Amino acid sequence: MGKPIVYGAEYSVYLRIVRLVLAEKGIDYELVPVDVFAADGVPAWYFEHHPFGRIPAFEHDGFRLFETSAIARYVDEVFDGPALQATEPRGRATMNQIIGILDAYAYRSLVWDVAVERLEKEAPDEALIAGGLHQAETALRVLAALKAPGPWLLGDQLTLADLYAAPIIGYFVKVSEGQKVLAEFPDILDWYTRIAARPSFVRTEKVG
Repeated sequence: MGKPIVYGAEYSVYLRIVRLVLAEKGIDYELVPVDVFAADGVPAWYFEHHPFGRIPAFEHDGFRLFETSAIARYVDEVFDGPALQATEPRGRATMNQIIGILDAYAYRSLVWDVAVERLEKEAPDEALIAGGLHQAETALRVLAALKAPGPWLLGDQLTLADLYAAPIIGYFVKVSEGQKVLAEFPDILDWYTRIAARPSFVRTEKVG
């Protein structure tokens, strides 16, 4: 099989999820930079890879995919390396539920409403941040309730749920409010400390 190609920008949480999956599988890949926030807008050629102009997109031996969850599952199922999806039906359902929760309820609030608003705005919207923190508390409370005993979210097996959650929480804790909220959930804090030390997470950290 040929080397997969990943399109996106290093600042993207969702690109990082795909990179984490590839790293945990031990797969070499080509990263093609695409900045969807560039002054000139999304490059015209990129719409052939992602018709909605979002990142990331993925290509492997002529097969194109977009949407992070589809890419992550494809990589896990096609390439050799440790399995990153639970095989038992209830475990797999919980993994998919966690990914759905992160997509629908956690990403926007933790990343954009709190971290990006605090880090990148000259005059942050404090009401937006407060609402984001409230939603973050709910999301982390649910994550703590769903977490199985053991080192990872589903117990002893590292899965796509972990690799989804880690970059989102990693962005959240770039600000002091995020660190304070995370500290209220010691099981999730311990989990995050553990996954943040993994070589895959360290290698995919955007510097600067």
